[in-house]
Amino acid sequence: MIETADSSVQLVAVILYFACMLAIGYYAYRRTSSYDDYMLAGRRLRPSTAALSAGASDMSGWLMMGLPGAIYASGLVEAWIAIGLTVGAWLNWKFVAPRLRAYTEVSQNSITIPSFLESRLKTDNHAVRIIAGLIILAFFIFYVSSGLVAGGQFFTVAFGLEYVPGMLIVAGVTVVYTLAGGFLGASLTDVVQGTMMFIGLLLVPIIALATMGGWGDVTSGVDAADAASGGDVDRMSFLVGASFWGVVSAVAWGLGYFGQPHIIVRFMAMRSVADAPAARRIGIGWMALAGFGAVMTGLIGVAYFQSEGSALDNPEHVFLVLAQAMFHPFIAALLLAAVLAAVMSTISSQLVVSSSALVEDIYLSFGRNSTRRQQLMLGRAAVLTVSVVAALLALDTESTILDLVGFAWAGFGAAFGPVVLLSLYWRKLTMPGVLAGMVVGAVTVGVWGSTDTLSGVVYEIIPGFALALLAAVVVSLATYRRNAQVEEEFDAMLAQTSGTKTPA
Repeated sequence: MIETADSSVQLVAVILYFACMLAIGYYAYRRTSSYDDYMLAGRRLRPSTAALSAGASDMSGWLMMGLPGAIYASGLVEAWIAIGLTVGAWLNWKFVAPRLRAYTEVSQNSITIPSFLESRLKTDNHAVRIIAGLIILAFFIFYVSSGLVAGGQFFTVAFGLEYVPGMLIVAGVTVVYTLAGGFLGASLTDVVQGTMMFIGLLLVPIIALATMGGWGDVTSGVDAADAASGGDVDRMSFLVGASFWGVVSAVAWGLGYFGQPHIIVRFMAMRSVADAPAARRIGIGWMALAGFGAVMTGLIGVAYFQSEGSALDNPEHVFLVLAQAMFHPFIAALLLAAVLAAVMSTISSQLVVSSSALVEDIYLSFGRNSTRRQQLMLGRAAVLTVSVVAALLALDTESTILDLVGFAWAGFGAAFGPVVLLSLYWRKLTMPGVLAGMVVGAVTVGVWGSTDTLSGVVYEIIPGFALALLAAVVVSLATYRRNAQVEEEFDAMLAQTSGTKTPA
């Protein structure tokens, strides 16, 4: 915790930040006039908004706290995750974004991933939609919980506040502006939050590097810290301490992008297919630079605390403590608010998708009669429900941000990644094939991830993704029957994304 006077300055800045987020939520509330607006912002996101919103809702507290903490503890061997994520994000923008934007509009203007899968398959059976919605709710509880853990840790480090009250403050403010502004509110706040994250992750390592005296002094400090630890770690190496499957598992995080509902829904909300290339360039540029800054923060933090003759009790606090040590209290306050921005941007996006899963994909699948206003109220009730359950899970302070994110990321990547890719690139995908893929992927991740002997060797997304893909293909081949409407919509999607005319 910092000195009382400095803490007061930073507390004022954080309160102002909260007020700004609530004001944006109110602005979005005034511009949200329908249920579809609330869930997908009327498909009118600009490329920059879609890109920054996808990036901010993707990275969360992991980028600001989890990744720098992993680098601080183990070195560049942990950077393979960032490399895999950057490659995976580029592939996602390149190969999924254009087709998903076109296909979801062509196929009955679907506004959620589960509703798109059901419409794409042309089935009257709601099993796909319901099971997909349940998977989204289950894994988002873990994901939202990781954000609340980061929020609680933030207030503990910055202001000495107890963990639980800090966590509840973050949850309360985020829930309020999400309830008010829906998808548009989450997206607009993401733009502000993504910008804050970007500036913070560049400014902190640059100033810390200058304070240390340059890169040579940093490497010397890191080497000294390695020697002091007994020589069992080489933080400047990408390979020392790594195993083949360890590197493969880290890079495999990139597979998860194809199935993250809160990220790929941004593709669906773009104004048009033509916006995808510009959004990709903005999004990947943001991600590459921010990821590099996070890695440098962890490394420079090692050298800094070595020179100070101290160490961090929790490596995930390295960004927070460096920001407080390097800057005037007011500037530090803005940088600390960037951590809150990272946490809250992801939580808000996940809550909106959770809301749509419960109302659009589960409740309405049972044929419930309700007005759009009633559906909106049910969606807001879903936001509150998921928030409460996630907060209860976050009471376990032994859970690390990276562990919680890793489990949820693998669950979504394996359950949805293969079927989303197949739905966009393979005409023969069937309803039984999608069900098999989703269930096999989710169950494999759940079983593998809860078994220490397995998850400690190979990241659960690898067997989950592979088995889900195999199951979806095999079952689809066994159950395929040609459907003229599926063929027509697939051709219409290709026409939008390739610039060719739809075949007669």
